[in-house]
Amino acid sequence: MEKADVVIVGGGIIGLATAYQLLVRFPKVRLALVEKEPELAYHQTGHNSGVLHSGIYYRPGSLKAQNCRSGKRAMETFCEREGIPYEICGKVIVAVDNSEVPDLERIHQRGLANGIDCELIGPDRLKELEPHARGVRAIHVRESGMVDYKQVCLRLSQIIQDRGGSIFLNTKVVGMKRSSREVTLKTSQGSFESSWVVNCAGLYSDRVTSYTQRPAVKIVPFRGEYYCLKPEAYHLCRNMIYPVPDPAFPFLGVHFTRMIGGTVECGPNAVLAFRREGYRKFDIHPMELAETLTYPAFWRVAGRYWRMALGELRRSFSKTAFVTALQRLVPEIREEQLDPAPAGVRAQALARDGTLVDDFLIQHTERVVNVCNAPSPAATASLNIGKLIVDAIPLD
Repeated sequence: MEKADVVIVGGGIIGLATAYQLLVRFPKVRLALVEKEPELAYHQTGHNSGVLHSGIYYRPGSLKAQNCRSGKRAMETFCEREGIPYEICGKVIVAVDNSEVPDLERIHQRGLANGIDCELIGPDRLKELEPHARGVRAIHVRESGMVDYKQVCLRLSQIIQDRGGSIFLNTKVVGMKRSSREVTLKTSQGSFESSWVVNCAGLYSDRVTSYTQRPAVKIVPFRGEYYCLKPEAYHLCRNMIYPVPDPAFPFLGVHFTRMIGGTVECGPNAVLAFRREGYRKFDIHPMELAETLTYPAFWRVAGRYWRMALGELRRSFSKTAFVTALQRLVPEIREEQLDPAPAGVRAQALARDGTLVDDFLIQHTERVVNVCNAPSPAATASLNIGKLIVDAIPLD
């Protein structure tokens, strides 16, 4: 039986950032991090597009807005100190026609309210920044950037172990028992006794939450599928080109993102995944799919967004339809300029009333902190989210 003061469940960037902040705050704490996969950052973090988000989209005062700004500064400082390459390149959010201008202006006002360096620009300035993008107006977000979050995770794991923390791979949590004095985790590699547990299990966060309290949300997995530009087409996107998002839907729509290594990703769409770690179209886990389909709130969402869902599904099976969506932003792009790229899966939290939960959500119970929802910009904000979690653990 392993003993610790704190056990963190999940070796993605939120779990690692929390472990790091715990050891910074409490250098003598006995810390264990357990990860069910054979390596860290295996799922959402490892499939991240690497954007350093500015925080322009988020409602002022929300956890996303508060943590993104501070988290981005902390991430930049960490990368500079640890020698991890990152770049502040800026991005444009483009209104392709006049019908999108009111929503674009609302996003700009949010950006100003959140203290972001951004400005509304016309088509001439857009052409200077992104010569191949098309739009009637745009927002230039100067402080958006890019980084490789897997490199960040690797360095965090090294620091954690150098400071005395222990990382256990291939260790899946299968149960949890809580008393007034401690928590016992049952895992595939034996048991852990701890004073506190932090659940950063991502796609399985609701499942781990259910071991000690009723989850406020259920995770419904959505696969995001991507293409990447062939090298001869890299010139079509200098940095990042984003559409105006639907304010009622927490997915940003297909966009162009230059990665820190110089490649350019295009996408994603958003389609229901048939298993929580379903990175391919026909990855199916019957019990997990049944869990989604028997959740009444799922059908409330499906009833509201079925037209949008059909469009996303069409783009999943038709490269032509996917390219047509990309051509709204960059008309010159052609099918032959795109190769398939690895997909990602978003852990979308869905409340019982059918609400798509868009903000960060952390549930507390005695001796357990559950990170129930940590969507984008969680990677950008991770170091600040880690501090927020540490604040909730009275180890003094």
